[in-house]
Amino acid sequence: MKTIAITGGAGFIGSHVVRLFVKKYPNYKIVNIDNLTYAGNLANLKDVESASNYEFIKADIVDAQMMFEVFEKYKFDAVIHLAAESHVDRSISNPTEFVFTNVIGTVNLLNSAKKIWKGDFEGKLFYHVSTDEVYGSLGKEGMFTEETKYDPHSPYSASKASSDHFVRAYFDTYGLPSLISNCSNNYGSFQFPEKLIPLFINNIKKNLPLPVYGKGENIRDWLWVEDHARAIDSIFHKGKLGATYNIGGHNEWTNIDLIKVLCSILDKKLDRESGASEKLITYVKDRAGHDLRYAIDATKLQDELDWVPSLQFKEGLEKTIDWYLENENWMENITSGNYQEYYDKQYNER
Repeated sequence: MKTIAITGGAGFIGSHVVRLFVKKYPNYKIVNIDNLTYAGNLANLKDVESASNYEFIKADIVDAQMMFEVFEKYKFDAVIHLAAESHVDRSISNPTEFVFTNVIGTVNLLNSAKKIWKGDFEGKLFYHVSTDEVYGSLGKEGMFTEETKYDPHSPYSASKASSDHFVRAYFDTYGLPSLISNCSNNYGSFQFPEKLIPLFINNIKKNLPLPVYGKGENIRDWLWVEDHARAIDSIFHKGKLGATYNIGGHNEWTNIDLIKVLCSILDKKLDRESGASEKLITYVKDRAGHDLRYAIDATKLQDELDWVPSLQFKEGLEKTIDWYLENENWMENITSGNYQEYYDKQYNER
């Protein structure tokens, strides 16, 4: 029986990875390590919280001593590291917080793994989940490959690039068995509504303004979060040690075109006149250092590990919109801040 630490497992992507591993691998002990900051929500995992092979630990990866104590207690065979500050706007406002969580936190985890494994790396793995933003910005042509030079433009992407470098350095210097994946923009259920798609679904539903940076010409490659979790599963079990794998959705959209599709779908689902929601679009000053285009070449992942996205974007978008419309209580708890009471009810009031 393997014991696997999944950091950031109460977050958007992390909760989908935890759910997949808990349900698919009953012979694995899954330990979810999350500090439950603003984007961590245990209500995301209600369907697995009572599973016999699941355990939650509230802990901050920035606390080196706490991390070592947790690693020593559970003797993890592997780590899937997703815990991170991830919102670019927040990184512009407070870059230091991103350095602590994304860089120092990652190094703390690497040090804890190195200490408890003591050079016996047989069957061990440190899997670091990163972002395509470390590569910088593309023009109208080309795609990011695993060989693309790093060129981060925001404090967020700089902190993730640094953490990637530390993982590779520990592999080269200490032989610590590791893998890295860099993924494009995710969308789907349980995403904190600071991100574009849930934010705009909620604003359209409430007839609130839809703030679009610049002219909305920035291009992103979108991947359904459950496909990302499947990719992580494949890389974790079949990836080559020391390798990097890019994960992409093969779905490039300008922000404004995506927003217009959201408006059109929601006009139908909310029984509004066609074009009504587009009137909510409001153009605002562009974000500082805003990358023009991201696009992932996931050929390596497809060729080596036989992974491809299961959903095309519009199908995934319909599923996502339906989920948010059907889970209004989840969204209300998030936007009101009441979701943070869930931990107290589940753990502190027992």
